[in-house]
Amino acid sequence: MPNKITTPSDYRLTLTEIVEAVNKARYESFKAVNKHLVDLYYEIGKIITEKEQNGHWGDRIVEKLAKDLQTEFAGVRGFSARNMWNMKKFYERYNGSPKLQTLSAEITWSANVLIMEYCKTNVESEFYLRQSIQNAWSVRMLEKKLKLNEYQNILNSQTNFEQVLAPGDTETAIIAIKDNYNLDFLELTEKHKERQLEDGIVNNIVRFLNEMGGMFAFLGRQIKLELNGKEYFIDLLFYHRILRCLIVVELKTVEFEPEHMGKMQFYLTMADEQLRREEEKASIGIIICRYKDRTLVEYTLRDVSRPIGVATYTYNELPIGLAKYLPSEADFDTNFDI
Repeated sequence: MPNKITTPSDYRLTLTEIVEAVNKARYESFKAVNKHLVDLYYEIGKIITEKEQNGHWGDRIVEKLAKDLQTEFAGVRGFSARNMWNMKKFYERYNGSPKLQTLSAEITWSANVLIMEYCKTNVESEFYLRQSIQNAWSVRMLEKKLKLNEYQNILNSQTNFEQVLAPGDTETAIIAIKDNYNLDFLELTEKHKERQLEDGIVNNIVRFLNEMGGMFAFLGRQIKLELNGKEYFIDLLFYHRILRCLIVVELKTVEFEPEHMGKMQFYLTMADEQLRREEEKASIGIIICRYKDRTLVEYTLRDVSRPIGVATYTYNELPIGLAKYLPSEADFDTNFDI
C-alpha cells in the first residue's frame, strides 16, 4: 500500500490561494481576449461603413463578404451576415464617442448587441454599459433589465439627492435608487402585512439584492436603535459598496404619507449616531411603499435635509386558492432583535 500523505496544516489555505490566482489569471485573460474581439468588430464595422459610404458596397456584397470570411475562417463563429451588420451598427453608434467605445470593450459582444437593440440614445447606452460593468451583469440579467426599462425607472426616481449630497456622490446615489421595485418573486396576497412583505424579502434576499442593482450588501432586519430607554427598529439595513454608506430601508404596505418622511429622518439621525463607522459617509434612506402620489412626495422632499428616496413596489398577487396556506400576522413572533 502506498504511504499515506501527511497533509500540512496550511495546505487548504495554499490550495485556496492558488485556485484564486488561477481564476484571476483566467478572468484577466478573458477580459483581454474580449477586448480584442470587440475592438476587431469595431474595426470591421468601420471598413464596411466606409465602403458603403463610398458607394461601392451594398447588401449583397456584405452577404458575400460574410460567406467568404466563414470559408476563410472555418469553424470560427461571428462572421454571419447578421453579425456583420451588427458590427457596422456598432461602429456607427460609438464612432466619435471614445468614452462609450472604451466602455463597450469591457462587456461581451452579445451584451453590446443587446444594448444597441434596446437603447436609442448614447446616454441610455452609457447607463447600461456602466451598470453591466459595475454589477457584472450576465447577458440574461442585462436583457431582463433592458426589458424592464431600468433606465427609465431610474429617471423617474424621486429623491432629494441633488440638494443634499456632495456632487461626487449624487449621480451614483440617483442610479442606486429606483422609482419602483419589481417584487414578482414574492408570494403576496392583496391584503398582505408589512411583516409578511419583510419576511418575503428576507427569505428571497438574493433576488431582492439583484433587483436593487447589485451594489448593495444586506446587513440585517429589524435593527435595534435605543434612545432614552426606548427601542426603535429599522426594517432593513444595507450597505452600498460604491457610496460607502448605510442604506436604511423602511417598508410600507400603504400609500406614502408625509409622516413617513419624519420617521425616516429620525432613523437616519439615529443610524449615523449609533451604527455608522467613522470612515463611512452619512446614511441614506429609502421608503418603499405600496403607492405614492408623486406631487405629494415632491412637496414633502423639498425641505428635507437628510438624503431620502421614495419608491413603490409591485408584485404578482398570489392566487386566492393558495392564500389560506400563508401564516397570518398573529402567527409571527413579534419579539425579536438583531
